[in-house]
Amino acid sequence: MDQIIDRARRFNRFYTRAIGMLGEGYLGSGFTLAEARVIYEIAHRDRPTASDIGPALGLDPGYLSRILKRLEAQGLVARVKAHDDRRQSRLTLTPAGAAAFADLDGGARRSMGALIEHLGPGELDRLSGAMAQIETLLTPRPAGEIMLRPPQPGDLGWVVSRHAAIYAREQGWGPRFEAHVAELIGKLGLNADVTRERCWIAECDGDKLGCVFLAKDDETTARIRLLLLEPHARGLGLGRRLVQQCLTFARQAGYRDVVLWTHAQLAAARALYAAFGFVKEAEAAHSEFGPEVLSETWRMTL
Repeated sequence: MDQIIDRARRFNRFYTRAIGMLGEGYLGSGFTLAEARVIYEIAHRDRPTASDIGPALGLDPGYLSRILKRLEAQGLVARVKAHDDRRQSRLTLTPAGAAAFADLDGGARRSMGALIEHLGPGELDRLSGAMAQIETLLTPRPAGEIMLRPPQPGDLGWVVSRHAAIYAREQGWGPRFEAHVAELIGKLGLNADVTRERCWIAECDGDKLGCVFLAKDDETTARIRLLLLEPHARGLGLGRRLVQQCLTFARQAGYRDVVLWTHAQLAAARALYAAFGFVKEAEAAHSEFGPEVLSETWRMTL
């Protein structure tokens, strides 16, 4: 633990210097980093209140109040009484504030562009993946009880959307993958045999965390499809729960085998399948979704 803490602090020192946080003003703007973040939040929200911004930035209410007063005094932020609660004020950027935000945003993009411009495509992919992993690992985990439930209206669209977004960010897969998932969802949603096919949505306090489908390949073989976990829900044992749910139902439905399709670079998923007793029986390279990848078919006898 001490070594990890020291390594994390070393990275923090490197990164704060690399992105220009140690200067007198953030990116030479004259604003502190906290002020710049407050301006950013107001610009990207629809007339927020201070109570909306504080928790999002992890700022003490008193400290945030002082920042807002400074920005108001500079003519950058205005307050308007909320129609739904006259005790609260909604925050907006004035024209001068909008211009300041444009300068800050442009400066941040130029600064980051200069920092990574020497990297090649492969290095940029590695950097993006590393940043996504750091964000995932440091995001607080769900605190409530996670339930597995049948799909409700809107859930199938969510499955398509989240597959497309997550795999685009983590694997670089493009629109063909989204179309592939949408086609699968259409077949599963319209033609499902409820006695032998099921879908489970993992949810915690109204937040959808993942999904899995069990579909019929033939009378004796079921197929696990579209297993997905939101990044912040990984490491909770939820993937194991979803796969176990599929296997339990497959046995109850009278299947003899369960198969699935995955890819060689999905190390966590492959380790999970192997732990359950799945065995890889075939592999093939393809570039259907963008970059060439090695697909794999795994099978388990129940």
